[in-house]
Amino acid sequence: MSLLQLRHLTTLHSLPFAPKLHHFHFHFSTRKSLRFSFSASASTTMAKQVLVPIANGTEPMEAVITIDVLRRSGADVTVASVEKELRIDACHGVKIVADALIAGCKDIVFDLIALPGGMPGATNLKDCSVLESVVKKQAADGRLYAAVCASPAVALGSWGLLKGLKATCYPSFMEQLSSCATAVESRVQQDGKVVTSRGPGTTMEFAVTLVEQLYGKDKAAEVSGPLVMRPNQGDEYTITELNPMEWKCSNIPQILVPIADGSEEMEAVMIIDILRRAKANVVVASVGDNLEILASRKVKLVADMLLEEAAKLSYDLIVLPGGLGGAQAFANSDKLVSLLKKQAESNKPYGAICASPALVLEPHGLLKGKKATAFPAMCDKLSDKSFIDNRVVVDGNLITSRGPGTSMEFALGIVEKFFGRPKALELAKVLIFRLFYKLGPGKCNGLNLY
Repeated sequence: MSLLQLRHLTTLHSLPFAPKLHHFHFHFSTRKSLRFSFSASASTTMAKQVLVPIANGTEPMEAVITIDVLRRSGADVTVASVEKELRIDACHGVKIVADALIAGCKDIVFDLIALPGGMPGATNLKDCSVLESVVKKQAADGRLYAAVCASPAVALGSWGLLKGLKATCYPSFMEQLSSCATAVESRVQQDGKVVTSRGPGTTMEFAVTLVEQLYGKDKAAEVSGPLVMRPNQGDEYTITELNPMEWKCSNIPQILVPIADGSEEMEAVMIIDILRRAKANVVVASVGDNLEILASRKVKLVADMLLEEAAKLSYDLIVLPGGLGGAQAFANSDKLVSLLKKQAESNKPYGAICASPALVLEPHGLLKGKKATAFPAMCDKLSDKSFIDNRVVVDGNLITSRGPGTSMEFALGIVEKFFGRPKALELAKVLIFRLFYKLGPGKCNGLNLY
C-alpha cells in the first residue's frame, strides 16, 4: 500500500535509502548530439537499438519517461513521428520534436519497440500502416515489443499481437483488451517478448523493466537508483509540510515552468502535464534564444514562448524542473532569478526539483530560513540539510523535491495546495498513481487508489 500524506511536521521523516553519487559522463549518438548524464559508467556492451513512435495525441509523460530511462541505460533510442512532420502535438499542450519520421525507420532492426499511450495518440499509432508493419515484423522475428496505457489494447491488440498472452493496459480499455489477450491488472506485465503497462503512474516501472529486458538486472538497478524511485512498491509516499499557508490565486492558477537546454525532460513534462490536467494555466517558457530546447537526454521540447515574453506576466507559482544543464542555465538567467526573487519577496509560491534547489535557489538566497530537499548528490550544497531525506517538502510558499521518481508526488503536492485534496486524489486515480492519504497520526480517511 502506497501512501501520499500531507503532514505538518517539525521532526525529520527519512527515507529508507538515498541513491549514491555517480560519475558524470558524456555520451555521443549517431546523430552527433551531446548528451550529459548523471548516470553511472556506460556499459561496454554495444548499444541496443530502440524505437519509440509518437503521434499527435500521445501521452507525453509516457513517451518522455520511456525515452529518458532507456537512454540512461545506454540504449540508442530513435523517437519517430508517425505524422507528416517531426513535431507532434502531444496531450495537454506538450510539443515534442521527433528524431525521424517513421518511414525512415522501416528497414532498421530494433532490439525493442515501445509504444506510449494517450488518446488519440494510440489510435494514430494503430492507424499508421508503416508502424503496424514494423511492429508485426518485430513480433514475427521474436524481438521485444511493448506498450503502455491505451496502446496495448488499441494498437497491439488490434494488430493481433497479444493473442494467447497476458497483458495489461489502462483500466478503461481493459474490456477491449480482454477480447484480444488474457487481461490482467498488473502494473507491469511481461509475457514472453511482450511487456505492457497501465498508465503514466506506472511508466517509470515499465521503462526500468524494459532496461532489464535489454541489459539485465544490474543495469536496471544502476539506472533506477538515480531516478529516486521508491525502493519497494508498497513504501510510503510523503509530502512533508511545515509553516502551512494558503496558496492563493484569483481564479485559475497562473504557473510559469521555465525550460532550457539540459532541463530534465521527465521532470518538466510531468509537472506541465499534471498541472494542466488540474486545469491550471501553465506557461512553458524557454530560457534561451529559441523555443525548442534539447533536454538532458536529447528529447526535444518546444516552449510556448521565450522567457522575455513570459516575464511580462504575473504568476501564482514559478516552478523549476531540474537537470544539471538546465539548472545552470536558470541560475545564469538574470531575468529568471529576478522573477524568482520578486515572487519570494511577495510571499507568493515558488518551487524547484532535483538540481534546481541547490544550483538555483540556494546560491541566490531563495532558501534562506527555509527547509528544502534536492537531488541526493546535490544536497551537500544546501545550507540547511535537516529535511533533505524527504521526497517532497513544502515550507510555507516554497515546495522542493528530489528527482524524476518524485516528480509526480511533487506535481500532485502543487495540485493539492491550489485545488485541494479531492482534486489531487482524483488526478492520482486517473494517473494510475498508487495513493493513500493519511490525515494525521492514527487517523485515516480510507481512500485507497490504484
